[in-house]
Amino acid sequence: MKKNRHWALLHFHLPTVAGMQLGNIMGMEWNPSTKPVEVVLNGDYVGLYLLTETIRIGKNRLNIYEQPNWNKDGSTIPYGWLVEVDNYYEANQIYLPENNQWGVRITYHSPDSLSSAQKNWLTDEFKAFNTAIYDDDKTSGAWERLIDVDAMARYFIIQEVLDNSDGFHGSFYLHKDYEDDARWVAGPLWDLNCNQREKTDYTFRMKTSYGFTPHWIGELIKDGDFCDAVKDAWNQFYPVQVQPWMEYIDENLLHCGDALYQDNIRWNRSNTESIGDRVERMKSSLIANMEWFDKHLPHAAGLDHVNDPGEKNIVNVKYFNLAGMSSDKPWNGVNIMLTTYSDGCVDAVKVGPINSSSN
Repeated sequence: MKKNRHWALLHFHLPTVAGMQLGNIMGMEWNPSTKPVEVVLNGDYVGLYLLTETIRIGKNRLNIYEQPNWNKDGSTIPYGWLVEVDNYYEANQIYLPENNQWGVRITYHSPDSLSSAQKNWLTDEFKAFNTAIYDDDKTSGAWERLIDVDAMARYFIIQEVLDNSDGFHGSFYLHKDYEDDARWVAGPLWDLNCNQREKTDYTFRMKTSYGFTPHWIGELIKDGDFCDAVKDAWNQFYPVQVQPWMEYIDENLLHCGDALYQDNIRWNRSNTESIGDRVERMKSSLIANMEWFDKHLPHAAGLDHVNDPGEKNIVNVKYFNLAGMSSDKPWNGVNIMLTTYSDGCVDAVKVGPINSSSN
């Protein structure tokens, strides 16, 4: 974890550790790093937590252009944004109707104090964003001129693998850099969960014990280009990167058994399930989710679809670090993943940065 002045202590939550690493493996631009820590405050042992990088624009965080507060320059207002689709009211927020059932709250984190010109632009931008997604003509490609299709597809896969109902409901971050063709990119990840239930449908369609509004994904899944991007990203990930991910989970969580025991004593918790049992239960759920999703990749109509067994298969995957060294497992930091398919084709994809305790 790199030096910074901005950190959060989060509840020790297994899906947070697993999900952040899944985002790294899936090639998201940046996600917060986490580290289990035991905390002593003024001599008082207060338990087991996750030391976590907070989401900020910066050199060692989300490394994009940062637009200044109170900006009035129309030529730069469209660039350098970090926003969150939120499920709570905040003062630094715009609200607009999404469809005839619900609206969408957009919390602006950077910049966080807006001029009238900035606020008007952001409101108009997300009105256009929303209109493009809900366009009845799913072949127009209008939304693809505003949103990074591949990044959104990878974000969708992560929510499905975790079975995270809040994925498109709240803590759903989007950012936009300073480039000629800059589009909104899904991420970073935050506030992850794993329902650990039997998966019978896409997560945004499954019921929960609370009400939630799955913003935009119900329309995106009807779009052929989005579904193709999901399939391409999935084939890069599954099944070849599953085992390294499972190993990462073991290496970064199983050593917390004694700390979890002390945490339970400190807070008088009755749950005596061991860390090993908790990890295995979560991993079993993740594996079941992946098996379900692999058989139900979305197609343009947004309906369940079973893969064609005649499609090309992955036969080999190698990871290369920036020094050119190769491995069967991901290296720490940025990787180039070289995938060889049964038809002889080879794909090279940038992955990471990845946090791994060993190669």
